[in-house]
Amino acid sequence: MRLGVVGLGARSKIAQYADRPGENVQVVAVCDPVESCRETGLKQFPAAKAYADHRELLELGLDAVFLTTPDHLHEEPAIDFLEAGVAVFVEKPLAITTEGCDRVLEAARRTGARLYVGHNMRHMPVVQIMREQILAGAIGEVKAIWCRHFVGHGGDFYFKDWHADRSKTTSLLLQKGAHDIDVMHWLAGGYTTRASAFGELVVYGGISDRMDRTGQRFDEFVDEANWPPLEQKGLAPVMDVEDLSMANLQLDNGAYLTYQQCHFTPDYWRNYTVIGTAGRLENFGDGPGGVVKVWNSRRSGYREDADEVIEIPTADGGHAGADPRLVNEFLTFVRDGSPTLTSPIAARTAVAAGHAATVSLRDNGNPVDVPALDPELVAYFERGQTA
Repeated sequence: MRLGVVGLGARSKIAQYADRPGENVQVVAVCDPVESCRETGLKQFPAAKAYADHRELLELGLDAVFLTTPDHLHEEPAIDFLEAGVAVFVEKPLAITTEGCDRVLEAARRTGARLYVGHNMRHMPVVQIMREQILAGAIGEVKAIWCRHFVGHGGDFYFKDWHADRSKTTSLLLQKGAHDIDVMHWLAGGYTTRASAFGELVVYGGISDRMDRTGQRFDEFVDEANWPPLEQKGLAPVMDVEDLSMANLQLDNGAYLTYQQCHFTPDYWRNYTVIGTAGRLENFGDGPGGVVKVWNSRRSGYREDADEVIEIPTADGGHAGADPRLVNEFLTFVRDGSPTLTSPIAARTAVAAGHAATVSLRDNGNPVDVPALDPELVAYFERGQTA
């Protein structure tokens, strides 16, 4: 299997899990318009040849490509590769608009080339524990999920480069929220039909120290010592996304979700509270050392010990072991079309919910309906991308 990697920023490292020369799976092409990134890519993948334009890879006879470009550069390259018959791993989000997602989905159906979206959180142990508890009936039928996302490194991670520019992300409510919305959809067993949200650039917008970081890599401007938030330096020249947002989402199965995102907390983790008809569960920490607690035996005040406490296990690899699992699933899917935990339709609905919520947020919280997908398109992906 001959692989390519397009976009050689921080997230391109995920392709290292796929580079297995001893198993006849190898990255043979890397691509980025920035020369220093191409040089770094060749160090990561020494058997590869470097290119500046993704279109140069279209005629190389690649079996698959990892598309780890900035978000606004997912849509068009994905379509180009699909039309060339190359299987595509698109890093989340699938696109930065609902319409963009639909264009990619339609291209995958039209060409028959395989499409996979990198929603690695479905492979994270904390999420799998919660889903297993729900499927086992531990809390009954899910009726509400509340997610609080404490983005403690937000000033470094998302307000010093292209992430801060809404023309390249739509919003961080979509860009970051796509992960959590996908998880909540998966746990609740439904998709968002209507969204209402509020938010604003409440902290970083008041900082005047700015810097153009064109050509810099992620690790050149991230430092945990950058604290407190109001003392950040060198923020992005264009910064028009919100650093605080709150969304309420109504699902097609009658469940309700709340998503809260803050980019200036001292800690960095996600907390999910899932409430069902027979109990609730909640995670404390989202990686090794954390736990998922379940309360379901009786009414009471707060009980720290809960009725069941499940430890989140240690796993090798990025994102608590999710990244290598994600790559393994993608490679197997490319080879034989095996079923996957991830779903292009679910990836689209996560973007559509985040997009609708963003429109609502910027329109005084007025509710926004999520446009429905063509049922035939949904059916194609539910069949595992077979005609």
